[in-house]
Amino acid sequence: MSSLRRTLDFRSVSDHTWNVDEVVSELRKLRDQFEMSEFRNHGKLPNRRQLTSILERLSSALFPVRLSARDFPNGNVDYFVGHTLDIVLTELVEEVNRELLFLSEYQSSEHYQASVEDLRQKSVQIVREFAAKLPGIRALLESDIQAAFDGDPAATCSDEILACYPGTTAIIHYRVAHALYSLGAPLVARIISEIAHSLTGIDIHPGATIQERFFIDHGTGVVIGETAKIGRNVRLYQAVTLGAKRFMSSEEMKRQKGIDRHPIVEDNVVIYAGATILGRVTIGAGSIIGGNVWLTTSVAPGSNISQAKVRHESFDEGLGI
Repeated sequence: MSSLRRTLDFRSVSDHTWNVDEVVSELRKLRDQFEMSEFRNHGKLPNRRQLTSILERLSSALFPVRLSARDFPNGNVDYFVGHTLDIVLTELVEEVNRELLFLSEYQSSEHYQASVEDLRQKSVQIVREFAAKLPGIRALLESDIQAAFDGDPAATCSDEILACYPGTTAIIHYRVAHALYSLGAPLVARIISEIAHSLTGIDIHPGATIQERFFIDHGTGVVIGETAKIGRNVRLYQAVTLGAKRFMSSEEMKRQKGIDRHPIVEDNVVIYAGATILGRVTIGAGSIIGGNVWLTTSVAPGSNISQAKVRHESFDEGLGI
């Protein structure tokens, strides 16, 4: 069968088989119903694809010699960094402005009834303050990379950690997202965190507070909730959860929004693979939490928590039945 014949046959089927008019009608009804609800909004969300590009180029500006694809034979690194930041920060203003315009349509939003120009100026101010934080973000990331090198005997150099470790990728996204979250762009920050989640399997809410020298080893399945607080020199392994307890009802969930509900992990704590820590509990400084441990109570400093030993009994020739 020729390609033209296949094309004609395909068009013939698609025109008469899918009941597209009916589907479109039902989708329109659902849209109308949604727009009449309290969530009615016509603004455009920040663009995830654009934010992905922004993060890639921002990372290359933070680590130009190590993450940029460019060579700098004449030592013009500062020019590259300045040029890249100028473009990236301008684009970031557009994404922050999308968020503020989107939120402005809710009566409960702090931006409600603000003019378009006011929101534009606020977007510029948020990004200006974010730019001022970039040297501090770079310093924190250097401490995180050093912690990974110190804590992983398999690491050959810091450049390997920066280029290859998913935990480091997630932390770069987190530290950028946390700054934007703190400055008043929580939706942009959440999208940035979810980009990292998709890339690495590591889910760090941008509202979490994480001090320097933070290391996530392997990383897949790690979850860190919005109100978690993590101290200095903390190490997590894969599948660790720092989460909240289950809500019994939607009303209880509403009451808990904005309340501290995730763990506090103090300095110099190690939490091994699969451990789950729930609620506003404190893991005291210097503690070690073993793999697959389930904790919903606080732990004193210097504790070493592991699973109870499995009891094993052997019954021979029918004994114990």
